[in-house]
Amino acid sequence: MDAGQAYPRISLLGGQVDVITPAEMLRFVDMVAGAGGGAVVANHNAHSLFLQRRDPALKAFFADADLIQIDSTPLIAWATVLGLPARARHRSTYLDWREAFWPLADRRGWRVFYLGGAPGVARRACERLAARWPRASLAAHDGYFDTAQGCAANREVLRAICDFAPDILFVGMGMPRQERWIAENRADLGACVIFPLGAAFDYEAGVQPVAPRWTGPLGLEWLFRLASQPRRLAARYLIEPWLLLPAAGRDLAAALAGRAQRRS
Repeated sequence: MDAGQAYPRISLLGGQVDVITPAEMLRFVDMVAGAGGGAVVANHNAHSLFLQRRDPALKAFFADADLIQIDSTPLIAWATVLGLPARARHRSTYLDWREAFWPLADRRGWRVFYLGGAPGVARRACERLAARWPRASLAAHDGYFDTAQGCAANREVLRAICDFAPDILFVGMGMPRQERWIAENRADLGACVIFPLGAAFDYEAGVQPVAPRWTGPLGLEWLFRLASQPRRLAARYLIEPWLLLPAAGRDLAAALAGRAQRRS
């Protein structure tokens, strides 16, 4: 389902994102799931924008996504500098909208499947969530399997998902593995709303610390995550952003050219 007509899509650092609030995103999901349809709700941040420059499959995934959230306060700040319409309210990431998503899932009786995480972690998250939201049906499978198309392990995972028939499918296997898996298997997943969601259920299971929510609007959540996992995230937060400078230069040149054209 195409959301492009409902929400403006803008270009940032070589990628396309939709200017949409978390509440608007959830209304879109509610509409699609209520109609028994399917969609992919992706998200861009500096890491994904860096990766897609060298990964054609990831770039194709974003081109095919129905909705692309802005999962980054610094990206929104850059959009504001460029004179684009994104504002702080348009930041949309799981930790910010989960407390609105799960009551909605409970009211609608949605079937939610989570694919990802270490063995046992997602099931523990399902148990915790089910205790709070008993009318939502949950199932999970860990992310430690051979994702090669056509292999027995991948067919087994697809069979488990299709047998459960989810309204919502969360795929949390890390970027870009989760996006590649969605792109390769979307045609076999049935009608559901699919989110690449990283470590969402690690947070729900309590095995990964959650940054204080005040850090998000201030653009400091990355610092908390870096302090929590410095070896894994140092390159992502301290090196990759600098490699986006050429794309930032192109953004700035385009914005200045547009302003000059409007003045003439």
